[in-house]
Amino acid sequence: MGSRIDIRPPFASLSGKTVEELFAAIPTPSYVLDEEKLRQNGEILAGLAQRTGCKVLLAQKAFSNYDLYPVLSPFLAGTEASGLYEARLGFEEMPGKEVHVFSAAYRQEEFSQLLRYADHIVFNSPGQLAKFGATAKNAGKSVGLRINPECSTQEGHAIYDPCAPGSRLGTTRAQWDACMSPDLLSLLDGLHFHTLCEQDADALSVTLEAVEANFGDVLPRMKWVNFGGGHHITRPDYNLHLLESCILKISSRYHVDVYLEPGEACALNAGFLLTRVLDVLENGTTTIAVLDTSAACHMPDVLEMPYRPPLMGAGEPGERSYTVRLAGPTCLAGDIIGDYSFDSPLQEGDLLVFGDMAIYTTCKNNTFNGMPLPGIFVLRDHELISLARFGYEDFKNRLGKSSLQ
Repeated sequence: MGSRIDIRPPFASLSGKTVEELFAAIPTPSYVLDEEKLRQNGEILAGLAQRTGCKVLLAQKAFSNYDLYPVLSPFLAGTEASGLYEARLGFEEMPGKEVHVFSAAYRQEEFSQLLRYADHIVFNSPGQLAKFGATAKNAGKSVGLRINPECSTQEGHAIYDPCAPGSRLGTTRAQWDACMSPDLLSLLDGLHFHTLCEQDADALSVTLEAVEANFGDVLPRMKWVNFGGGHHITRPDYNLHLLESCILKISSRYHVDVYLEPGEACALNAGFLLTRVLDVLENGTTTIAVLDTSAACHMPDVLEMPYRPPLMGAGEPGERSYTVRLAGPTCLAGDIIGDYSFDSPLQEGDLLVFGDMAIYTTCKNNTFNGMPLPGIFVLRDHELISLARFGYEDFKNRLGKSSLQ
């Protein structure tokens, strides 16, 4: 699949530059975050908020490089978190902004800490609402419940479909009718749903029909509705007009505030992953280049989505003279990034630049096989600034402190 391959090449900020010269001093593998592209994405999101009155949050599960929060903060209402640590990060690194949190289930021993940081707390089930809702309400928090409209709009992404049969995410209408008491309903300020994954506004429009069909009688009692994430708002061909119509329809019909919490849209095409070729080998008719970066470790969504990331200066398989399978150096046989074609054969030491590497990478990578974590740099005004470098101790300290010796 290639669902994340944008119709616009994600390398616009590198045009006119000699990439080898620009990145010559950076060790590979390394991530490079594009500050100007983050700002451009933020401006699009801010324009949406200004035209519709909606509030846009950064879903930190996709992008949590807090050094760049000051770039995005002026354009956003706040952050969305999936638990205690992300809630604290948003509270500390985007001060003065809203902090929303949703978790499929909260830990009793962490909930009091969570109340220090989050101002909107969304529960996944009536049971969780019954357990924690009054505590959150008494602490002055805005309380919400995630609903499941049971409307799947995704194709080929079952792992990311919260509306799949048997899903644990969100409360169906049947669960609501079986468990929701007047006392529980009185705790609620809002409803939350998240059903999309890198989709256009047509999928949202279909989902809203299901939301209204299943929960339209409840919406007039709410103060806000959160449309969740998965909206590819900053993609060039995204239907902004339809999104705005959806927001205005719900906000005016039910007199509610509307929230969106995109992660991808905030940092779409705002980063690169630099890597070099370690070896080139032949297996039958297949040419394989082993890189110093790993799909499994450094861009895990390549395997989980799956998708084929954009690569600067490369084409589709067979499009150019030399087709090569790019792979990582780990022992995982499936550590394959994808097949690409080039104008000339790849050689050991060649620099490759993958695009759209700001999302679900730095916040999701791992050290399987003892693979080093890539460094993190920022591209700012044609200058490269180092944010983080990692080494052996970062790998070792995740696993223990040798206190048993």
